[in-house]
Amino acid sequence: MRRPQKITTAQPHMEGAGVLVHRAFGFGDTKPFDPFLLFDDFRNDDPQKYRNGFPWHPHRGIETISYVLEGTVSHEDSLGNRGSIGPGDLQWMTAGRGILHQEIPLGNPLGKMHGFQLWANLPARQKMTKPRYQDIRARDIETVVDDDGTSVRILCGEFMGKQGPVQGLAANPHYLDISLPPDTSRSIAIETTRHAFAYIIAGSVHFRDGSDPRPVQTQNPFNSRSATQQFNGNRSLILFDRGDSISVESGHEGGRFLLVSGEPLNEPVAWRGPVVMNTQAELDQAWRELRNGTFITE
Repeated sequence: MRRPQKITTAQPHMEGAGVLVHRAFGFGDTKPFDPFLLFDDFRNDDPQKYRNGFPWHPHRGIETISYVLEGTVSHEDSLGNRGSIGPGDLQWMTAGRGILHQEIPLGNPLGKMHGFQLWANLPARQKMTKPRYQDIRARDIETVVDDDGTSVRILCGEFMGKQGPVQGLAANPHYLDISLPPDTSRSIAIETTRHAFAYIIAGSVHFRDGSDPRPVQTQNPFNSRSATQQFNGNRSLILFDRGDSISVESGHEGGRFLLVSGEPLNEPVAWRGPVVMNTQAELDQAWRELRNGTFITE
């Protein structure tokens, strides 16, 4: 089984026009997460900390994945697309050769906003592909409920023979929203070739190597059932080593986490801000095109 290789807590960070996010990883050494580049948790009950949003900005060479649990996010882009996503909705944007867009979190009537953004890298052969959106409504996302009460929303990829709605992706990622009932133990298969991480969003969850009865020591133990078993709490990021499955157990209050995995690209990364290419020359060209107005080709 895969053992937790590293456990950290998402840290507060200002993005856009003053949006408080909690960044789990990004803008550093992302090789252990390849093909993923960044993961942000933007949840808040104070509209002043998110309402200015993420004004017009460019992307090239990546895919941005927005998943909303509470509130709504409006968006528009340089190609004339516009709309909004709400609770349970997913938007998978392939920036490809270039797009300018903006995203404005609006919250719900009580001012609550809760969502996530994940960045996935594109392989060199698809860096300059045509931009596209896959807007997925909550009603179109398959939910599987197992006999033990475990509930899994399949945002992307496959689980228990069911397929998620997002198709045609470079790294064949799997993105699952998993809810465990209280005091539930189970294993979840993950292909050995994939990099994988989990992010806890509610309750308490514990991951361990099934062959090792000792507790996994964490930087932020959230709860303990006994002196011999530690649980990880809200906003904990767990990066797994290699193996064919993970072993997970929930605490007394149950737990909910996102499980993300993908095939590593193993390609060089040249990265500045929202543009990710393979070489410094390609990166410099992208920013020259932004300056001279030739970044958008359609």
